Amino acid sequence: HRTLLDEWAYQKPYTSDHERREAFTHWLHWYDYHRPHTGIGGHTPASRGTNLSEQHS
Repeated sequence: HRTLLDEWAYQKPYTSDHERREAFTHWLHWYDYHRPHTGIGGHTPASRGTNLSEQHS
């Protein structure tokens, strides 16, 4: 929860709920597919599972 608050929710003031939701969608993709996580050896959460549909890079 702290990461979510620090890196998305309070990163900047949002002017609307729509803007906040859009930012969350982009942040969540970055978090799962591009952000290295120290708890899993610098890998991303998405790299830990099988991407059967190959829809994410």
